Formats: sequence, structure tokens, C-alpha cells
Amino acid sequence: MSNSNALSARDRIKSLVDENSFVEIGALVTKRNTDFNMDSVSAPDDGVVTGYALIKNKPVYIYSQDADVLGGSVGEMHARQIVNIYNLAIKTGTPVVGILDSSGIRVQESVDALDAFGQIYAAMVRANGLIPQITAVLGNCGGGMAVLAALSDFTFMEKTSGSLFVNSPDAVENNYKEKLDTSAATFKGEAGAVEFVYDDAEQMFEGMRDLITILPLNAADNAECDEVMDDLNREVPDFASIAGDPARAFEEISDNNFFLEVCKDVSKEMVTGFILLDGMTIGAVANRSFLLDDAGQKVETYETRLTTVGCYKAASFVKLCDRFGIPVLTFTNVNGFAGSLREEASIGNAVATLTKAFSGADVAKVNLITGEAYGSAYVAMNSKHIGADMVFALPTAKVGVMDANIAAKIMFPGAEASVISEKADAYAKATDVKAAAARGFVDSIIEPASVRKQLLFAFEMLYTKSR
Repeated sequence: MSNSNALSARDRIKSLVDENSFVEIGALVTKRNTDFNMDSVSAPDDGVVTGYALIKNKPVYIYSQDADVLGGSVGEMHARQIVNIYNLAIKTGTPVVGILDSSGIRVQESVDALDAFGQIYAAMVRANGLIPQITAVLGNCGGGMAVLAALSDFTFMEKTSGSLFVNSPDAVENNYKEKLDTSAATFKGEAGAVEFVYDDAEQMFEGMRDLITILPLNAADNAECDEVMDDLNREVPDFASIAGDPARAFEEISDNNFFLEVCKDVSKEMVTGFILLDGMTIGAVANRSFLLDDAGQKVETYETRLTTVGCYKAASFVKLCDRFGIPVLTFTNVNGFAGSLREEASIGNAVATLTKAFSGADVAKVNLITGEAYGSAYVAMNSKHIGADMVFALPTAKVGVMDANIAAKIMFPGAEASVISEKADAYAKATDVKAAAARGFVDSIIEPASVRKQLLFAFEMLYTKSR
């Protein structure tokens, strides 16, 4: 069980950062408000501890709200402390880490408290795309605080003590907490409101350290690790059998099998996360057809179709990578769009958003076709047609408008089965990956075992584009 509630705001910082690296700023700041008997209330740090530190030797500015001081509520001087941290971070090109545990707006300060929230929001918007912003929900994070979390690039949440909500579960129409805890980490993770969910604070802090290690310090920095111990020519013999579960495949090709999945509980047919190739941080996006358990057994299967939520998930991730100069790799295995009344109302806009994200990204973009690549769904998945720099394919890949049998039935309606079979065989030649390669839409057909080294070398050659 997490012991995060027992830790003070300073202890939480010290548990996250490198030992003896935290330097506090503004330790003597306190509230100015004296209305509503506030003159007799002690408010050290005005409820938020701020400063700078190292996380795995990378500098960060950091703040941690103190629920023991006025509930960690946000008032004028509380906000001024956080904004000061942001101003310093923007000037120096350094990430900001926030540990959230607050009762929300400080009611006693009235409109000054509203201004306080506005000042924090404005600082976070100024920092957007310039420096990474990472928040951790380790206590209450309600109302306006939930907006603060959403303005971050990445939000972590602990299951035991974290509570994230705009409206409390009991205030949601036709709901109450015992029926559905809409503030819980599990609910927020599945909804995509937070990128990472952990069982306890210790695991969460380790996940935050992993993320900070691989992220660039700022938009002008390069996301690289100092030393690579993995073999650059290492083969992955079982790649073909695990390609349908990209989380497992990404892990196998990455340096030292590192894979940090982002939004893993959202739209599981679309996988997003970070890998390392020769020390370079790479944003990874893929279509999933099945999920493997730790024993390598299939436990879930998925249609290889684009969904609304999956498209928005991938598009958001690609845009983030582009903001921070992180190259993007895709594994494509898709044969169309999800078909339902709900999907039909939104899938067009979602695919357009995904297309714009891939096509508009200036970073290095590499695509590997691992299975089917059919129709405009394939085009939207980082194809050569919308700007991928390099496109690889496995020998068994299929590229075309649609499946050969379906195409034959459309082109020859009412024809006998023998005719359909004959025409399908003929059309299948057009969907063979070699046909796409002959037209330059696929740059190279590669063997599954060589995927790691082929992709690694491609990104090495594209390195100057992603800088």
C-alpha cells in the first residue's frame, strides 16, 4: 500500500529527486490575506514547496502542494510561488514537475484566488511546447486544479490517494461515488484524462524518473541517453510472432528492452509510447491486433480498424513528439474504420486530425508495415503519401485499396464464385507489398529479425532532420 499520504510535501520531493539535490526557493513566503479571520492562520510557504533539483542528473524545477497548510488551497502567494518556478524554467529551458494535492481554490481570498488560478494557467500556456510539464496527482485535485493537470504534457496518478475531478462523483448527474467513482485513477486512466496510472507512489516516482530521463530538457534540446549498452546489430528472431502486440514488439526492438507506454488503458487497439534506439528517444505509435500476457499467450484480440478515440490518442501523442523534436516510428496494420452509429458521427474528424498530425510533423518519421495496409485508413497512418520519410514493410505485408476478395465482389457484382475467386487472385497481385515497393511507396522490404537494426540505422540517417 502507498505511504504517500504520510509523506510531507518536502518528503515527496525528496523521494522523487536525486539525493541531496533539492534546493528550496521561497521558503519564507506566506499569505497576505487577512480577511475572514485569516490573520490568525499560519501559512508557511503558503501551502506549496518550490525549488529546483536533479532527477537522474537532469535539472528540473519542482513544486509540491502541502495539504497540511490550508488544505494546499490556491491563493495569491501560493500561485506566485508556482508562477515564479515557471518563469525560471522558461528562461532556462528546464522541465517543470508539479506534485498536486490541493483542496482547490482558496475561498477566503475571493477574486484574488481567481486571479491566482489564471496566473498559473497563463504560465503553463506560455510554457507549452517550450519545456516538458509533468504533474503527479497524489491527493485531491478538483475543480480548477483538474484544469491545471490537463494543461500539463503528462499527468501521473496514484490509485490509492489520487483523486482527480472537475465535479465530484456525487455532483455528476445520476451518479454517486459508490456507483462509479469518476475521480478515481482507474476511471481517469481509461478516459485518457491521465497518461500514467500506478498502484503506489514509489512505482509512480520511478515511472516519472524514467520519463524525465528520456525527454529533452526543452524544445531545442536533443532527447538522448549518454551511453548505450545494447548491441546495435541485435536481431529479434520472434518479431513476426509478436508484431500484433506492438507493446511487446516495441519492447523487443528498443535498447535494453525499454518501452514506456503512454495512455495504455485508452483505446487499446492503438498503442503509443517511447522507445530508445541507439540512445535516441523515439515516439512509437502502432495498430494492435492482439494483446499478449507475460507468458506470451493471446488474452485479447482487436479489429485492425481506426477508431475515433484511437485516432485522437495517436494524434495527440504525435503532436507532442513534434513539439519537442522527438522522431516518430509507426507500426501499421490497419484495414479500415470502425463501423457503428457512434463512430460514424465522429470518425471522419478523428481521422482528419490524425492525418494532420502525421503530415504536419516536422520530425523524422519512419513507418513499418507489419500486416495489412488498406485504404485511406492506411494512408492516415504515417504513410509515404502524407510525408513519412522512410517506409519499410515485412515480406508478408499487404498494401492496397482493400482485401482482394472484397475488391473482386465489388468489381464483379453477382458473378459466380469461381469468377470471384479468379478475379480475387488477380487483384491480390496488386496488394502484394512488392507492387507498392515497385512504385516507391515502400522503400525496403525487410526480414522480421532485422527490424531493430534497420529502423535504428534509418533514424541515424535522419538524425539531422529531427534536431
